[in-house]
Amino acid sequence: MENNLVLKRNEVPTELTWDISTVFRSVEDFEKSFKEIEGLLPKAQEYQTKLASSAEFLFEALTYRNEVLKKIEHLYTYSHLLSDQDTSNTDNQALQSRARTLYSKVASALSFFETELLESDENVLREYLKKEELKLYTHEFELMFERRKYILSEKEELLLAKAGDVLDGSSVTFSVLNNADLKFKPIETESGETYPLSHGRYGLYLENKDRSIREKAFKNVYASYRDLKNTFASTLSNTVKLHNLNADVRGFSSARAAALFANHIPESVYDALVEAINQKLDLLHKYVDLRKQALKLDEVRMYDLYVPMIEDVEFKFTYQEAQEIILGALSVLGDDYVSVLKKAFNERWIDVMENEGKRSGAYSSGCYTTNPFILLNWQDNLDNVYTLAHELGHSLHSYYSRLNQDYIYGSYSIFVAEVASTTNENLLTAYLLKKYTDPKIQAYIINHYLDGVKGTVYRQTQFAEFEHFIHKSLQDGIALTSDFLSENYGNINRKYYGTTMIYDDEITYEWARIPHFYYNYYVYQYATGFSAASALSYKILSEGESAVKNYLKFLSAGSSVTPIDALLIAGVDMRSNQATLDALKLFELRLNELEELLKK
Repeated sequence: MENNLVLKRNEVPTELTWDISTVFRSVEDFEKSFKEIEGLLPKAQEYQTKLASSAEFLFEALTYRNEVLKKIEHLYTYSHLLSDQDTSNTDNQALQSRARTLYSKVASALSFFETELLESDENVLREYLKKEELKLYTHEFELMFERRKYILSEKEELLLAKAGDVLDGSSVTFSVLNNADLKFKPIETESGETYPLSHGRYGLYLENKDRSIREKAFKNVYASYRDLKNTFASTLSNTVKLHNLNADVRGFSSARAAALFANHIPESVYDALVEAINQKLDLLHKYVDLRKQALKLDEVRMYDLYVPMIEDVEFKFTYQEAQEIILGALSVLGDDYVSVLKKAFNERWIDVMENEGKRSGAYSSGCYTTNPFILLNWQDNLDNVYTLAHELGHSLHSYYSRLNQDYIYGSYSIFVAEVASTTNENLLTAYLLKKYTDPKIQAYIINHYLDGVKGTVYRQTQFAEFEHFIHKSLQDGIALTSDFLSENYGNINRKYYGTTMIYDDEITYEWARIPHFYYNYYVYQYATGFSAASALSYKILSEGESAVKNYLKFLSAGSSVTPIDALLIAGVDMRSNQATLDALKLFELRLNELEELLKK
């Protein structure tokens, strides 16, 4: 596959595009479905105020709800896939915009369901759930009953909903300021060359072998954040106030308790993660030491953490070669899993090549009534092999969940969303290290793995620790000024990276550029997901068939159980810190392996 030429969409070979005719054969079919959904919406009013009138009527109403939601998700999937394959096509953009508007109308028409059921007599509803046709809904209703004590009166809920845009204003302001208005000084080299600096280019510059480029990119980026530190402190402080306010008015003990309750996660999971990472910070310090040694630096600084430790390795894969690599690496998951991978390759679930106007990056998408679909922008390198394995992990998780669960449980919690994808990556790493015996290639692969742990487990836990600290501080009446934020972020950063690192003042302003701090206790899930995946991949490789069987049960569970219970099915208990400690044991092993390989 030639990657140096970006084709127009109609020039891309058909076999390298996804087949969305399996969703709708044509735009005409999309239009028919659109009208059908519009025609179904008025029927919602027939159920309002009557949901709990009888078990039969409740079953009819829930069946109606599910069918409407399935149809709108199917419709929206088609429109967003069509739009993403060529975002310059205005007709496709219009379809997606119309689908999004209709989705909002559906949500509005069905919005009374939970409120009305929560206001109904719980004992009556529990009696209904004993009926054969309603037993399926028991888990959904149990979770709803748990939410009851945190639901406000109808008037209060309406007030909060109407105030949502206003209350979320600081987060929106941060996004506009950070993504649209913030400008960075260009990089000027000693030879007189000038390089523009942006969010996207910053990451590339930090991987540049020229240390002066890395340093100037680092200093120029954080100079902009330092100049606006008080504004960013204001947006972050107000967002934290909103999180604390929402928790308080609903009766939660803290913003963290409220955020984790929404995903049915005990707070002990958060504490166990932070505790495990703090126990093993010495390994991150060793990683910093190894970087200093590998890069032959007199001193190591924060802008030296992203440049590859290994000299360039000619390690290229075509898309066809990547398929064979992935089939080999994931064969440990059994014949059925491999057969689904082959379906993904052969039945065109994957849009492979970059083309003009195509959405950037990669993702897995789809809905209950479609195949999983994967968007790629393929380049012939190792990173893209990992990306393909990662997105296939998401897609097969979705495939097994939808195959084995009814619609209402056919998706899975965000807490486990990265587990299957990262398990695939870990299995790929183990496979590649066995397949390639060249020390330089092995070092290259291990470097890729170590940087993943550093960025996903350690760095995201560092963010999680700081996030919880600032929420608690504000709850305790401490103002989140820019000086307070910078001082404490700097302290946590130094704790994580150790005494070998030389710290430039600029890093104390990193809190200002992290969008995750506006996501309300989201970021910790990257680290827990990686830890769970590490434990699962080790089980699969060491225990074989029994572990694979339990892993496939986990993939098939969807949301029919809580995310913690889903992982327990596979043999991983995230309520303790054992999975994270086990993941860090492997990190230590790989660190030692790289240290030995570098000597060669």
